[in-house]
Amino acid sequence: MRKGLSHSARSAMFAPLDQIGRAEAVTARLVDAITLGLLADSEQLPSEAELAAQFGVSTVTVREALVALRQQGLVETRRGRGGGSFVKTPANPSTASWRERLRTVSLSELRDVGDHYLAIAGAAAKLAAERSSPEDIERLELATEDIRIATGTEASRAERQFHLEVAAAAQSPRLTREEVQLQSERGGLLWLPLEPQGTRENAYAEHRAITAAIAQGDGELARKLTEEHILEAIDRLADVHLDLLAP
Repeated sequence: MRKGLSHSARSAMFAPLDQIGRAEAVTARLVDAITLGLLADSEQLPSEAELAAQFGVSTVTVREALVALRQQGLVETRRGRGGGSFVKTPANPSTASWRERLRTVSLSELRDVGDHYLAIAGAAAKLAAERSSPEDIERLELATEDIRIATGTEASRAERQFHLEVAAAAQSPRLTREEVQLQSERGGLLWLPLEPQGTRENAYAEHRAITAAIAQGDGELARKLTEEHILEAIDRLADVHLDLLAP
């Protein structure tokens, strides 16, 4: 599968933090970058000084965050020539763990997160149709192809990366950060790898239609198709959630 995301999406991830000097905030931002695929496996992180400048924190704070990431197994540090801190993409969790995660969420919470995500993703798709560059369209087409060939948790990651690309194509750093935040919190539940047989083919067709609408500059159609796509995901997860709670 294609690795990494657009420069706009990555820039949003490394934007200065609202609360200065908190190692926990730096850790959380980098965990999101790794688990959402903004940073590829084995990719070298910027130096401590560069990270500190990008986040607007001290090098001591960055160092503390890197220690936490190493303890979580998400980063490894190599010494000597060509050394530094390198990303370690986490192993794919089992379907059982995803189901347990879904079981702990109430139906009302799932609907609420879905409503929030609906607003963000719909607005991003509309703006992407109005502002995207040819390079943005190319990345969306590649992201759509990733969905066609991916399976299991890779399909889940491809789905999430597609929507990050749409947000980045909207040329709105705030929308991109909102997309990242939603995906790293409960919003990621929308794309858990729990789809029944045949759903992947439907998702591929839906993403092709969204990408085509954005490429044609039809903002209203892009928004409509995106909202329908997300509503289907919410309904599908609600059904799985109810099945998990059934005696």
